Amino acid sequence: MIEQILPDLYRMEIPLPKNPLKSLNSYLIKGDGRFLIIDTGMNREECLNPMMAYLNELGVDLNKTDFYITHLHADHLGLAATLSRPSSKVYFNWGEASFLTYERQVEHIQEVSKFYIQHGFPAAELEQAWRSHPGYKYSPRQKIEFTPVRGGDTIAIGDYSFQCIETPGHTPGHMCLYDANKKIFVSGDHILFDITPNITVWLQMDDSLRHYLASLEKVSSLDVKLVLPGHRRLWHEHKQRITELQEHHRDRLDEALVALEDGEKNAWQIAPLISWDIDCKSWEDFPPTQKWFAIGETIAHLRYLETSGKVQQRAKGDGVLFGLV
Repeated sequence: MIEQILPDLYRMEIPLPKNPLKSLNSYLIKGDGRFLIIDTGMNREECLNPMMAYLNELGVDLNKTDFYITHLHADHLGLAATLSRPSSKVYFNWGEASFLTYERQVEHIQEVSKFYIQHGFPAAELEQAWRSHPGYKYSPRQKIEFTPVRGGDTIAIGDYSFQCIETPGHTPGHMCLYDANKKIFVSGDHILFDITPNITVWLQMDDSLRHYLASLEKVSSLDVKLVLPGHRRLWHEHKQRITELQEHHRDRLDEALVALEDGEKNAWQIAPLISWDIDCKSWEDFPPTQKWFAIGETIAHLRYLETSGKVQQRAKGDGVLFGLV
């Protein structure tokens, strides 16, 4: 599906088959003899084929096209290497470039796997989880020459002029775009309206949830009339949604504290006691990859509680247990 949002600004809905996200919102902006694509879809034929059909329908010349990638996840970055040309600029936050080779992606998953095992994730299920993980399966396989951007940098295309805003939390270097004149906020996965962004633990961040909540506060004062998120529907203001997201994480933090009232537990034991928006009757029915995401988010909330002085962790053998202070 192609939707014209404003003059020279289009939303291209890229399907994500057999994925709870359902689809990606990729945005195309036409300029004077140049184009900008914001986020691309996964590196798989089911994303590439509709993308190419949309670009053909819109008369896009990839030799005259630049790209902006909000963050490192495969559903946003995956096709960047395939679509970009030697004449293209691929704008990307400077901090996440080290994650993006296939070899580094595998190394990263292996490092996180060891960390998850320490937190109770069974090794037998873990291999299933990462082998079906979209970040492993659908990331770019070729090297991408990025044009690094930092917070405060400007990307101009046609009548649009976007300021880059660093919003770490969902990923370590997540970066949004804001056009102050047109009051447009490209939120990536920082703010979503029909689903909540996954806030997981990152080995590169001391407290990803605390960073995420600070990033929500950072953008709450922006004057916004149109939000362009990475998934699902567009919206016309963001402040109410920020309040809802803050409340969502407060509720999840409370659930983690309640889970520890009867004694120490590891993250694997706590996760089934958290409320998850997934169509499964029990924790045992969760697909392995969804357990991966749930454990990561559980640890992120426990880390926040630990840095808040409400929870402490201790080593037990090769594992980690959490308990109330």
